Amino acid sequence: VLFLFCAALTEHKILFLSSSYQRLTDACRALLALMFPLKYSFTYVPILPAQLLEVLSTPTPFIIGVHSIFQSETQELLDVVIADLDGGTVNVPECVHISLLPEPLLQQTREALSMVLDPELEVADLAFPPSTVSASSLKMQDKEIRAVFLRLFAQLLQGYRWCLHIIRIHPEPVIRFHKVR
Repeated sequence: VLFLFCAALTEHKILFLSSSYQRLTDACRALLALMFPLKYSFTYVPILPAQLLEVLSTPTPFIIGVHSIFQSETQELLDVVIADLDGGTVNVPECVHISLLPEPLLQQTREALSMVLDPELEVADLAFPPSTVSASSLKMQDKEIRAVFLRLFAQLLQGYRWCLHIIRIHPEPVIRFHKVR
């Protein structure tokens, strides 16, 4: 999930494959939801019809879902990250380089997601584990995952105001992002 998240943030082409249309839609929507508060501004098609498979060759980034019966048509795509939802695999071609999160944030996010998705791991190595470790309900788990990613964005973007540069030459001040800082 973190790999697909980083691929979406760095504007790569992402293709979901599944034999279930519901799973395709859910996966595409979940990836967009994880990017909140950012908005995805490229091509987004949760279920691509068979007649439009040539769209996969477009040079622009996208998040697209395709039924797995068309998997043979996707084999020739060289610059597309393919997530097989039925098999649980993510295939990244050799020519695609995805920048992951900076190291302290990556490890913290992995640990936080691990504690949300599998809370038993936290107490698995304890000699005397607590008597009950309850998993959250699905609705609460959804909120906890969103909170992990929202916290990640807050950590990534903290201090952004340091890079803002105010130009007061014009009648109205203009705020510009200063890349060097």
